[in-house]
Amino acid sequence: MAKKKFYVVWEGKKKGIYTSWNDCKKQIDGFVGAKYKSFALKENAEKAFKGNYTDYIGKKDKEITLSKEELLRIGKPILNSISVDGACNNKGDAEYQGVYTDTQTELFKQGPFKGGSNNLMEFLALVHGLAYCKQHKLDLPIYSNSRTAISWVKRKVIKTTIKKTATNKKVFELVDRAIFWLKNNTYSNKILKWETKAWGEIPADFGRK
Repeated sequence: MAKKKFYVVWEGKKKGIYTSWNDCKKQIDGFVGAKYKSFALKENAEKAFKGNYTDYIGKKDKEITLSKEELLRIGKPILNSISVDGACNNKGDAEYQGVYTDTQTELFKQGPFKGGSNNLMEFLALVHGLAYCKQHKLDLPIYSNSRTAISWVKRKVIKTTIKKTATNKKVFELVDRAIFWLKNNTYSNKILKWETKAWGEIPADFGRK
């Protein structure tokens, strides 16, 4: 059984604490500049809701403990950056998005697609982020919490167990386009690993873990 989470919405259609992702999603979908974050403990969510979102978004989840040495080594995230994330439910419905890390402002979002996977969505999100930066002439670093997706982008090749079918044809068309883009474009943006244990969930997180 999935562990219950609590979703704080500081800025959305209706502010509050929600006990399901679907209820939280209703408050943030279509709301420009929505501010929200998931918490494992109710008391932490209640404390966060009373506080300022800047003290929680993009920062270490208080339930996660690392040594001072580890935190010092990891440092803090670069807020002037783009964060990307992908998600896929147990029915194979998949999507991805990219946000500006500091404010969680949505920059792009695609899906849902049928027959995808988390890794494929993470990969597409990263390449979309690189293309977005090139189009808008942005030299921002891009964060992903997927080591697999990062390695696929750097190698310009994917290695997935997902098979091509009539159902997921669109997903693989996008993957082929992404690989083509990587092989025919250069970029200076740094691709960085989001340190979840130190900073909490990545700002682009769909909140479905």
